[in-house]
Amino acid sequence: MKTVLRIKKPSIWLLCFLLMAVWACRPHAPDPDPVHPPGSPPKPSTQMPYEVFGRHYVPVDSAEGFTERGIASWYGNPFHGRATSSGETYNMHAKTAAHPTLPMGTFLLVQNLENGREVIVRVNDRGPFAKDRVIDLSHRAARKIDMIQNGTALVQITYLDPETPDIREKLNTAHPDYFTGDFTLQVGAYSDRSRAEALRGKLQELGKDVFITSASIGGQPVYRVRVGRFSSLEAAEQVKRLLVTNGYENVFTVSADK
Repeated sequence: MKTVLRIKKPSIWLLCFLLMAVWACRPHAPDPDPVHPPGSPPKPSTQMPYEVFGRHYVPVDSAEGFTERGIASWYGNPFHGRATSSGETYNMHAKTAAHPTLPMGTFLLVQNLENGREVIVRVNDRGPFAKDRVIDLSHRAARKIDMIQNGTALVQITYLDPETPDIREKLNTAHPDYFTGDFTLQVGAYSDRSRAEALRGKLQELGKDVFITSASIGGQPVYRVRVGRFSSLEAAEQVKRLLVTNGYENVFTVSADK
């Protein structure tokens, strides 16, 4: 008498489990880099996430609608004449400010809630990095709202849109030297000179004057790729719009080195 070995058919659940196990073991292609999607222009260094004193900061792409309340501080003489994060030379006598995440060139109304005084500033640097501070004002801006002696003040900061006519009029009054002067457009910044040279080659194809400036930040070299020199902010903004339409969305205006 023959013995017949009967093999049970595997259940549908067992088959599903095996398929899932095989799929999980497959090598998967890495997800696209959210910071630099394929084919997109590189972000300027001031728009890249960074870490200071163990705390992570992620710059925002737009300041539209931004408002914040907190403690303001100020910085002055020890930093006067040094390079800011935007590449400008810090001038303690100008009405500027450092903010950890807002885009460079952002205009802000800063109101001292302790005495009601106000000042309009332009963001051109990163900071402050003390956990209880929201903005670092230049010496002149801090003096304008009477916070030099105390060193800090409780403030309300609000974004100002320079495209709004009444706001632009206020900015012309508060920053008459900002709309006329010596400007250039920064398109990228790299620690590797060859990458800066590659970007310059692409920009020159647009028929624009492109140059590279070098600086040292934290002991590390930085090569900034810049386009043109302009005698007014309006002229700079016209070329900026052209660059944006050609895919360079992260270009921003800075004061040109004299």
